[in-house]
Amino acid sequence: MDKKYKAVIMGVGNILWADEGFGNRAVEAFNKKWRTPENVQVIDGGTLGYFLQEFIEETDNILIFDCADVQCEPGTLKVIEGKDITPYLQTKVSAHQQGLNDLFAMAMVRGRYPKNIAIIGCQPKTMEDYGGSLTPEVSESIGPALIKAEEILTHWGVDHFLRCPNEEVAPLGEACLARDVYESERPSEGEAFREGDIRFINMAKDK
Repeated sequence: MDKKYKAVIMGVGNILWADEGFGNRAVEAFNKKWRTPENVQVIDGGTLGYFLQEFIEETDNILIFDCADVQCEPGTLKVIEGKDITPYLQTKVSAHQQGLNDLFAMAMVRGRYPKNIAIIGCQPKTMEDYGGSLTPEVSESIGPALIKAEEILTHWGVDHFLRCPNEEVAPLGEACLARDVYESERPSEGEAFREGDIRFINMAKDK
């Protein structure tokens, strides 16, 4: 059965929780660096949801950027493929990975499981800084992650082309969530408390 996409390149995660946004920022960087043919879909999958089912079922080649507990130092990258995919899906670093597991399980049941799956996982340092940026260790791993992505896509025979310098690139999502805008406009720690709801924390201190 023919599928709609030659390949899907997806980032998953939540930019509101520091290093959990690695996948989002990595696919954003990929999109700024590389241009792909119409039959190659590049998407920011965010925190997932069943609207992403099409992208998993309608391709034989799917590359995913995500934070992952690879039991290494923060910022360490690992390419997860083949027999290692199932343990990755069953290891819950954050809530969105449960959703990812469900989507792949549904694709398996429906007989539309991708032929090739590769996950470029990055070891997070913290995911408890609400509204925070990527930590330096994880941010520095985006460049090497793009190199790994290029190697994988080349191996799969998926075309991708370097964009021209100063080429205008449409954002994958809302413009206000693009990394340069988000980073430049985010309030400081003094302006926005980032460890929870201060009302309840103060109540706990009073007891």
